[in-house]
Amino acid sequence: MSDPVRQHYENHPYPSRDPAEEAKRLVTGSPSHLAEVDHYLFRGARDRSKPFRALVAGGGTGDATIMLAQQLADTGDPNEVVYIDLSESARRVAEGRAQARGLSNIAFHTASILDLPEMGLAPFDYIDCCGVLHHLPDPLAGLRALVAVLAPGGGMGLMFYGAYGRRGVYEAQSMLKRLTGELPLEERVAVARRLLGNLPATNWLTRNPFLGDHHRSDAELADLLLHPLDKPFRVEEVADLVAAAGLKIVTFIEAIRYEPDTYLSEPYLIKSTSTFSPLERAAFAEELAGNIKTHVLYVTSAAEASEAAPDAPHWVPYLKTYDGKALAGACRRNLTLKVEFDGLPLTFPLPRLAPLMLERIDGNRSLGDILEELQALDSSLDWDGFQQQFSGLFRVFRGINHLMLKDLQAPRRK
Repeated sequence: MSDPVRQHYENHPYPSRDPAEEAKRLVTGSPSHLAEVDHYLFRGARDRSKPFRALVAGGGTGDATIMLAQQLADTGDPNEVVYIDLSESARRVAEGRAQARGLSNIAFHTASILDLPEMGLAPFDYIDCCGVLHHLPDPLAGLRALVAVLAPGGGMGLMFYGAYGRRGVYEAQSMLKRLTGELPLEERVAVARRLLGNLPATNWLTRNPFLGDHHRSDAELADLLLHPLDKPFRVEEVADLVAAAGLKIVTFIEAIRYEPDTYLSEPYLIKSTSTFSPLERAAFAEELAGNIKTHVLYVTSAAEASEAAPDAPHWVPYLKTYDGKALAGACRRNLTLKVEFDGLPLTFPLPRLAPLMLERIDGNRSLGDILEELQALDSSLDWDGFQQQFSGLFRVFRGINHLMLKDLQAPRRK
């Protein structure tokens, strides 16, 4: 990575974090939440008897590193998380956060992701690379460097800036380059603040309600508006890059945002888009929604599907963060789920048995167990009927990235 990028993050480690806040909360998100990694990349059956090695490539101030290391430490299974980043300033913040939590399963390195093939750290079962590849002169070279250290059958969680949801950012970047030239970064930050205070109501950044972090701190402002190298990606460009590196897309997060049916109600349009390929549907939905500012996705090197699917009674469903009984009560009255994505409220219909299924999803009951309990209420319910109902529930809650599956028969540490 170029020296200007390194210097940028030395001056303003990103995102702004205080190690003292680790006592109050664990920052979580996507990708790299352990529940997502297991479900999307290891079919809910990751072999927990073997050491699990994860790489956070471009770890910044440590959000993904700390989240993943803490979640892995909580399992008690053998694991190691390797952090690399160009910025010594960012690394110090991440190390401070790890120390505050007493985490001993992280190895810290200062390096570029392009150095990985020669660092002798491979192989990794999972790689997180968020907000890094779009800052490289050659994103494909960066992704291929990650592939070189990925274990066979392993997977990655990636994040790229989107084009449409960041409307106004690149116009503002252009204006600031004209205004500030080669001024020191701190002076450019001050000029950026002045410009933000003078943008007319018609300016696209002013009109973009999906972006707000730059009002929080200088680090967030500098990352959004003063970055020396920043390329947004459309869905097709993400797909082309992933394919060129020999990987396959498992899913975008949240998947339901990449479905045209999420936004359309006119039958002709729904029928027309139903003939599109999954990638064409995702690209159409991105253009249609207009508010997707980042693309988060899981990709795999596996030859076969890596995501768990509710196709057999032994699967155990669980909710990533929601409480099943509370959800059941909330949706019992009208069988709908209401969510909001970047200012857009959406309502999704749920199947008839959704409340009864949700209140039984506790991470311990299998689909077969839930079916047996429901059969005690309705003896006519068979596996096919149950699976049809659960598939409708799974489509919505998997679509918002909150319902996962695991296989309790998977190998575990003895």
